Amino acid sequence: MKASGCSGRQPAARCSHPGVILFDLLSALLDSWSLWDDIAGGRGPGRRWRMEYLELTYAAGAYVPYLDLVADSAEAVGLPRDCAHELEARWDELAPWPGAGEVLRRLAEDRPLGVVTNCSETMGRRAADLVGAPFEAVVTAESAGFYKPDARIYAAGAKAMGAAPAEVLFVAGSPFDVIGASAAGFAVVWHNPAGLLSPAAEAAAASVLDDLRELPSLLA
Repeated sequence: MKASGCSGRQPAARCSHPGVILFDLLSALLDSWSLWDDIAGGRGPGRRWRMEYLELTYAAGAYVPYLDLVADSAEAVGLPRDCAHELEARWDELAPWPGAGEVLRRLAEDRPLGVVTNCSETMGRRAADLVGAPFEAVVTAESAGFYKPDARIYAAGAKAMGAAPAEVLFVAGSPFDVIGASAAGFAVVWHNPAGLLSPAAEAAAASVLDDLRELPSLLA
C-alpha cells in the first residue's frame, strides 16, 4: 500500500527489512538547495536554476561533464555560467539535512549503506564525506557512465553493494529519482524536505518523508 509521511497526510507505510539501503546524495542527504539559492542570489532564481538543471540532467542519459550541465542550466534561466565554478569552489559548504549523519550511522549498524548520485566522481566523493556516514559504495554518474534515471546507474549501485534490485531500498531526493529507482526494481522512499510537488512520484514511493529522522521507524 502506498502511503505518505508528509504533514497532514496519513502515516508513512512500513518497509520490509531491506538487505541494503542506497541513497540519493545531493537532495536526499545534503541540503544542496540552500547553496544553489545562495549562489543564485535568492530562493526564486535558485529554484529555477536547480529545476532546469534537474530537467537537463535527467534527460542526459550518457554521462557528460557534470559542471557543463550546471553551467548550461544557469545560462538557460538567465544566470551567469560562472555559477557552476562558484558551486564547485563552495562545494564543501554543503550541509547534511538535520540528523542525517546520526540516522545513517545507526542504520549502518545492521545493514550496508551506499550512494548513487548524479555527479562527477571527485565532487561526488567530496560530498559523500560531508554526510558523516560509513558508505560501502559511492556510485557516481561519471563512474557508472550514465545519469539517473537511466536504469544502468541504479544497476551499478546494486552491483556495487552485491545486491539484487529486490534487496534494495532506495531513498530518493527528487521526483525523477523516485520514478527512475522504482522502474529499476527498487523499493523507494522519497525524502522530500524541499517540498517538491509530484503526484506521480508520491504514487510510486512507498513513503514520503519530510524528515530523514523518520526513516528508521519505517524499517521492519
